[in-house]
Amino acid sequence: PKGCVFCHISKNKDLDSDHHILHRDEFCFVVMNKYPYTPAHFMIIPHIHTDKLEELPSDIWLHISDLAQKSVRMLKDGFGAHGVNIGMNLGITAGAGIAEHIHMQLVPRWERDTNFITSIAQTRIYSTDFEEIYKKLLELIPKYY
Repeated sequence: PKGCVFCHISKNKDLDSDHHILHRDEFCFVVMNKYPYTPAHFMIIPHIHTDKLEELPSDIWLHISDLAQKSVRMLKDGFGAHGVNIGMNLGITAGAGIAEHIHMQLVPRWERDTNFITSIAQTRIYSTDFEEIYKKLLELIPKYY
């Protein structure tokens, strides 16, 4: 879409299944990462378009933090992840792929989930079906959120 992809997703609730939305509320939405680092990699994104975390209203930040805690519990207890990386790349210099709209990444991890292909050839193997992962997470959402 033209403009901010996250604002497009935020404004088009009728396309939630196409965009792989896991959760949506008044402050933010949770969406699968289209280019996942590991299976079940998703993001928590505020509806407010900003690239400045320091200007995000505190109530929205606290809500995102609450969703992050629930998401970690879901990924560990419901999805079987051994650990979870959480991060925000704020700005292009910090490595943000979509720098104009802040977003929190949640990347589930498993023991030995990095191998020589990733280390030597900078190639990531995604050995499971994206749609099946999305369906599984959608089933877990009501229990954890």
